[in-house]
Amino acid sequence: MIKIITKTPEELTYIGKRMAKFLTAGDLVALDGDLGAGKTTLSQGIAQGLDIAGIVNSPTFTIVHEYNDGRLPFYHFDVYRLQQPQELEDIGYEDYFYGEGVTVVEWANMIDDYLPEEYLQITINHHQQGRELALKAIGRHYEQIVEELCGCDYAKYR
Repeated sequence: MIKIITKTPEELTYIGKRMAKFLTAGDLVALDGDLGAGKTTLSQGIAQGLDIAGIVNSPTFTIVHEYNDGRLPFYHFDVYRLQQPQELEDIGYEDYFYGEGVTVVEWANMIDDYLPEEYLQITINHHQQGRELALKAIGRHYEQIVEELCGCDYAKYR
């Protein structure tokens, strides 16, 4: 696991923009953390890095927002308000999670059983200096993304 400290929302957005450079079709980023920790800010950075032109807001009440005007489609989930994880099946989550775009899921811990075998887990928490991001790559493809993002050998931090 690799940890990154960001001091400002702009730094958090920058991390998302930089990460997006390494994301490809079918990638999934699972976000967790405290309320107000910055999950949506990081998601907005990822969207910007994918060249999404519009405003990206948390899809809290609609569960998923779909953006198709960037380098890749961007599927932004917020599963906080799901009554049951099985509601994902009604949404057709597989078309998103295994589709042609990049999927970001806020509150991903609520749907652990539905996450793919491989994904990038990011937990964001409040930190005395700002925000702490803990990146955990699940699968070699995501280890490579973290290595590119951080300029390090992920294996040293497992």
